[in-house]
Amino acid sequence: MTRITYLSIIIIFSALFIAGCAAGENNGLYIKTSSDKLVLCGWDEVFIIDTGRKNQQRPVKLWSWKAQDSSELPERLTGLFGTTDECKVVDGGRKILITASSGGIALVEVKSKKVLFYAVAANAHSAEILPGGRVAVAVSNAPDGNRLILYDLSNPEKELFSDSLPWGHGVIWDEERQVLWALAGDDIRAYGLKDWSSSQPALERIVMVKLPEEMGHDLYPLPRTNKLFVTTDNFVWLFDRDKRTFQKYEAIDNTFHVKSVCVNPVTGQLVYIRADEGQWWSEKIRFQNPDSVIFIPGQHFYKARWFTTQR
Repeated sequence: MTRITYLSIIIIFSALFIAGCAAGENNGLYIKTSSDKLVLCGWDEVFIIDTGRKNQQRPVKLWSWKAQDSSELPERLTGLFGTTDECKVVDGGRKILITASSGGIALVEVKSKKVLFYAVAANAHSAEILPGGRVAVAVSNAPDGNRLILYDLSNPEKELFSDSLPWGHGVIWDEERQVLWALAGDDIRAYGLKDWSSSQPALERIVMVKLPEEMGHDLYPLPRTNKLFVTTDNFVWLFDRDKRTFQKYEAIDNTFHVKSVCVNPVTGQLVYIRADEGQWWSEKIRFQNPDSVIFIPGQHFYKARWFTTQR
């Protein structure tokens, strides 16, 4: 084999390899759930980083979504995702459920980045997929806010039901107990599914437990336990879903203004976002077990969720 032929083969092989990588990046196949990947939101972009890459000064974005790039969204809605405040991994990592305090709600397929569902709710703060293809949204303080709203994923923007939820900030579906937990400003509530197979489904409030202090922010499960993380202005708590009691989560120092807490169900590592002084967001992502900090100047982090198949 001549040197020219040998070089030609190498060049052709390299070109095919690069093209294959590019194709994988374009169709999203390379974004697989992993115990090292994080989904982040807070500003007008939701993105995924790999925290397992060593010696990286600024983590590389593996995946990114912005409303302005989504052709499936009506143009009148693209400006409603300027301040994203939730980015839940759902459907085994195939989709991300996004809310924004600026008014937007979207279910995005990771592979294609297509918007599969959208809605508008002033000051939307959290959403959760429910059985039967429905979605609940917690809406915080606004002229038409302070509510828990129910939608059907097959019918964008149409409200099926709503209930009062002052300063609504969090919703979590509890498969074992078959209830939806919802976080308000002063209490945590449980809702049962009512008339669920009908055309007029509803959420029936069955439990209300007062918070240890006011201003609930985040609501998220502690994996493989009956506990839910609840954050308030000054503390992080664990809520026992069976005893319906609270205890302080002492593992996090300086727990004031914690916007999100999430424990990796595979590694046990905890990630949390604590607002920078005088802000509702942070430029830092904080970890425990093992401890570390990722500092990215100019970013506005509000929520961090592990990109895994389970919670």
